[in-house]
Amino acid sequence: MTARIGVVTFPGTLDDRDAARAVRLAGAEAVPLWHGSESLEDVDAVVLPGGFSYGDYLRAGAIARFAPIMDKVVDAANGGMPVLGICNGFQLLTEVHLLPGSMIKNDHLHFICRDQTLRIENAETSWTTEYREGEEIVIPLKNQDGQYVADEKTLDMLEAEGRVAFRYVGWNPNGSRRDIAGITNERGNVVGLMPHPEHAAEPGFGPDSREAGRMGTDGLAFFTSAIKGLLSHA
Repeated sequence: MTARIGVVTFPGTLDDRDAARAVRLAGAEAVPLWHGSESLEDVDAVVLPGGFSYGDYLRAGAIARFAPIMDKVVDAANGGMPVLGICNGFQLLTEVHLLPGSMIKNDHLHFICRDQTLRIENAETSWTTEYREGEEIVIPLKNQDGQYVADEKTLDMLEAEGRVAFRYVGWNPNGSRRDIAGITNERGNVVGLMPHPEHAAEPGFGPDSREAGRMGTDGLAFFTSAIKGLLSHA
């Protein structure tokens, strides 16, 4: 059996092909999903990739949230389907209220692109079981609306329930509250983060590793985690 992971494309999506390639490298079938579709094509999991859906008009994800396919994604996520939102996908997950909080402009008001160290805070979500809690990984970050914000009550709730999935290490690149780089829902099947694991999934095309330049593949385990979980419940 092969897991089928859908990758959604919106107008302005940039990283759908990279996400689909990461899915294939991890050993699953990547299924293209169009924003105007009302079917998830019998996929087992969904990735909402990065980019600038609808040009980030109004605010990031504000228009894409009304795409027909998002009703299906929300229903599937509420039913337990693994859903990963990367960068613009994370912004979209907050817009449809699958994840709490919101994303605003980076505190320095500039677009940023760099390799970023993250610490795994929750290794029990559908997308992080192949990591260890406290493990540090390096994956690329690129955003201009990457500052995660929420009120203190929400932040305290995320901390108390172990729903902070990733934190920035060494430097907070966008001013996100409490160095939060990504969060999960209560059930652990929906995960959103600003950095891009799909850009650290193939030797020769990722961040620098300890062994050699561009050989970092720390992001691949996001996808193998989901696949392993799906196949174990098949």
